[in-house]
Amino acid sequence: MTAGASEPLRAEDGDVVHRLSELAGHVDLLEQAGDATVTGITEDSRQVRPGWLFVARRGAQADGHRFVADAVAQGAAAVVAEHRQAAAIPQLVVPNTSAAVGPLAAAFYDHPSRRLAVVGVTGTNGKTTTCELVRAAIEATGRPAGQIGTIATRVGRQTEPATMTTPTPTELQRHLFRMVQAGVEAVAMEVSSHALDQYRVDGTEFAVGLFTNLDTEHLDYHGTLEQYWASKARLFEPGRCRTALVCVDSPWGQRLAHQARVPVVTFGAGPDAQVRYEVEDRGLAGSVVRLTGAHGTVTIPTQMVGAVNGPNVAGAYLAAREIGVPGATIVEALAACPRPPGRFELVDEGQPFLVVVDYAHTPEALASLVATARRCAAPGGRVRVVVGARGGRDRFKRPRTGAVAASAGPVVLTTDSPGSEDPWSIIEQLRLGTVEVPGADVAVEPDRRRAIAMAVEAAEPGDVVLIVGRGHEQVQHIGGHAIPLDDRQVAHAALSLRRSGRHGAVAAGTPPQVPLPARHDGRATLR
Repeated sequence: MTAGASEPLRAEDGDVVHRLSELAGHVDLLEQAGDATVTGITEDSRQVRPGWLFVARRGAQADGHRFVADAVAQGAAAVVAEHRQAAAIPQLVVPNTSAAVGPLAAAFYDHPSRRLAVVGVTGTNGKTTTCELVRAAIEATGRPAGQIGTIATRVGRQTEPATMTTPTPTELQRHLFRMVQAGVEAVAMEVSSHALDQYRVDGTEFAVGLFTNLDTEHLDYHGTLEQYWASKARLFEPGRCRTALVCVDSPWGQRLAHQARVPVVTFGAGPDAQVRYEVEDRGLAGSVVRLTGAHGTVTIPTQMVGAVNGPNVAGAYLAAREIGVPGATIVEALAACPRPPGRFELVDEGQPFLVVVDYAHTPEALASLVATARRCAAPGGRVRVVVGARGGRDRFKRPRTGAVAASAGPVVLTTDSPGSEDPWSIIEQLRLGTVEVPGADVAVEPDRRRAIAMAVEAAEPGDVVLIVGRGHEQVQHIGGHAIPLDDRQVAHAALSLRRSGRHGAVAAGTPPQVPLPARHDGRATLR
């Protein structure tokens, strides 16, 4: 279907129906062989149903061209590939299937983002919190809202768990189409650098693109911070977003604001920002963010803990205003919005110290979290950290993460989700950073359950125990094992054992979750 054409046909079951020749007009086409009626679209051959279009996308782990025969066997009506296939079905040949699948899916679902006000949030830290706040502002108008991100996809009142921060192109367009059908008018969406680099959001038109920050992350994939930034900057290209909101607290944000070729509004703590924010930290009670710009001053009380949430609140307010939510409505909504799961989430069993579960997984995010924890600790209280590092991610940040954790106070180095990587190697890279901290108090316990129990057992009145890196996540991947593991539940269990009088036996009484490879020197702790 070409732009501006009539609404697509509807099958009796409500699905969209297109001719392959209609979809062909939305991609850089090298060749078309035959035509077909298409009733679905996917780049995953396992999802193909009779009548569907299969796009043979080249992924990071597998090449979809290898699965064309499987798709045909499952009833595919047509295929999109980078060269002619032997299959005797209609085909579109394109230069790059990864670049084609997003526009094809958008066209198949009649460009749902054009009927939605989509706010795309990108940055290393703060995406989830910012999107939660934007969604709250939209819902405060009485309209259903959509949200796509790390924790879940929400279509009005319906929620389903997320498998990745930004879905695959066909899943994304399907979600947006469902939102249109459900009467959603505005969407808050996390946009990862991987998604931008892999064309996952191609075909999506954003009313607002919002940049939070850039931290050392994903260099295993991007190679350099320059490439990482360049991937995120793609969100702010003409034709992809109409307005850019850019936090200029970092040189990366300042550079983006200068180079973006769409209208830009800058915000930040410094005097050069068009909208300035100030944060009044009220400890566990939250914070108050004051915005000052051309339209005066706005005071926003919020339940978000720590000054680190200042740009998240500021960005959410500006994004909601940009898509038409009244200012007074936004302020009321942001004040009532709870913290997202796994973001400075308190675990409370009546203990005389704080236990906090947080998703912080970069050195800068951890440093900000530690600073907040110090302000929340009682006089004389210590900050204790349980930390690991994700396997298969860039190794460059691990020593810095270890150093930040050890600088906070006693630290237990443990696993996060090592995947196929040797967990002891990850822990050793974290430990290298702790060596740089004079007098560092470091323990090593690779079993995360036991590590959490150790920190809870050692905590004294007034302390703050930070369990970081996984936040809301409920599965840990070790080798080929996918293990149910929720830091919050583990912390609750450890606190209950301590309260029951088993203090001193909590860590020893916590069974290992899965057999871990033995360390070559046999040591369990390092001092």
